[in-house]
Amino acid sequence: MAARVLTVAFDGVEARRVDVEVQLVGNEGTQLVFAIVGLPDKAVAESRERVRGAFAGIGLALPNKRIIANLAPADLPKEGNHFDLPIALALMAAMGVIAPDALDGWAAIGELGLDGQIAPVGGALPAAVAASALGLGLICPEANGPEAAWAGDVRVLAPRSLIGLVNHFNGSQVLRPPEPGPVRMGPPVPDLREVKGQESAKRALEIAAAGGHNLLFVGPPGSGKSMMAARLPGLLPPLTPQELLETSMVWSVAGLIDRGALTRARPFRSPHHSASMAALTGGGIKAKPGEASLAHNGVLFLDELPEYSAQALDSLRAPLETGEIVVARANAHVRYPARFQLVAAMNPCRCGLGGGGKGACGKAPRCQRDYQNRISGPMFDRIDLTVETPPVTAADMALPAPSEGTAEAAARVAAARALHEDRLRAVGLEGEDARAQGVNARLSGELLDRFTTPDEKGRALLMRAGEAGGLTARGWTRTLRLARTIADLDGVDGVLRRHIAEALVYRRAALDAQADFDRQTARRDGVAAF
Repeated sequence: MAARVLTVAFDGVEARRVDVEVQLVGNEGTQLVFAIVGLPDKAVAESRERVRGAFAGIGLALPNKRIIANLAPADLPKEGNHFDLPIALALMAAMGVIAPDALDGWAAIGELGLDGQIAPVGGALPAAVAASALGLGLICPEANGPEAAWAGDVRVLAPRSLIGLVNHFNGSQVLRPPEPGPVRMGPPVPDLREVKGQESAKRALEIAAAGGHNLLFVGPPGSGKSMMAARLPGLLPPLTPQELLETSMVWSVAGLIDRGALTRARPFRSPHHSASMAALTGGGIKAKPGEASLAHNGVLFLDELPEYSAQALDSLRAPLETGEIVVARANAHVRYPARFQLVAAMNPCRCGLGGGGKGACGKAPRCQRDYQNRISGPMFDRIDLTVETPPVTAADMALPAPSEGTAEAAARVAAARALHEDRLRAVGLEGEDARAQGVNARLSGELLDRFTTPDEKGRALLMRAGEAGGLTARGWTRTLRLARTIADLDGVDGVLRRHIAEALVYRRAALDAQADFDRQTARRDGVAAF
């Protein structure tokens, strides 16, 4: 006898169809052999022992026959612990425990315990989306039911145990479809009002939030770099429904969704500087998503930037441009979305004190140059705003709390983003086309020329900066995008000279010739430099 049920194999956040076929071969009395074929990994190969134990836990004995479980297509690698349930269901159908046609129209995922309980697995949301696209329902663990229900128009069965599922198919018990989990706004974000001093850095933080620009804080320890970075999520708008689905798919594959609870707060990931390249970009034995993908549609904060390995940092260069990560393996290429906003912080040198002021580094400027050279030039070139955070003085700390905080800054950010969205609608871009352009930091092609063309004086200023050797081609483009965001915060339609001047101030690190040029330009144009 043979039976079949559908399941999925995960290729990044995409769930690909897999047919689980189970066949019983031989007569009663044949020696029991349980084989799983179809490129299973170690976890899938061990399913036969978990299935055997789960059957014993609910009082079922495997027949003394040759049991063959085929996972088709045979050339697709099968990884993960979610193949237990579909193998068990197909086997029960082949044994006649449930009707063979009971599984028609269903896909299944789940891990089995030795007592017959069905344990939660990662990837329930993309599995449900894939099942819906195939016109199928999804059978998943009870703990994954609220997550799978977010897929929309899809039938979901979420049993707690294998015996409960058998009773449902045999008509002695009815499983109610699960409700989608709650939508949470995320943990409370600290307020900008708590940050005293650092007005220039706050301005840069607001610009970064308004345009989705990459940002680097450079300053001595205790100057508030991490403190301000932690307040960036409070300036960003909540996830749109499409962004919420995209982000949740990644988190689902990583197994980070708790009982179907989603959050509209943008992700904020802050890995330790000892993180490896695989931890940042994804990979490992099962090619799981890394921190960059978990920060999709949100913020990736790298504190102590030069302390990360050069290989790990440079692995982020491509995703910063393309918005996706490709994990190359010998037998497959796994793609994960990684459209994140990079925010970083660093000390000016190894000792953290820099080359000026009280307690200055005695090895300056060599110490500073060597420390900053740990970050490659191409990586620096992808950072739109670099801002110094000088030490906060006792006079700053004695001042009362600022009158403006996160709420006021977030309102200006929302207004600036609304102007960008209005421009996209004015040229007929909506839906996926508008999302591809996203925020100002992702403007490209014809829209970049159309929206960011500066006035005559602004163009002349930009030309002088380029001729001085301070801007690469990428730097030119990113300066225009940054100036567009500054103009939006000013509520101005055109990009003016003062917007170009302020954008140039923020380009590159503050301790090299480019920064000197920026400061001279800023002084000439009446713009405060850091």
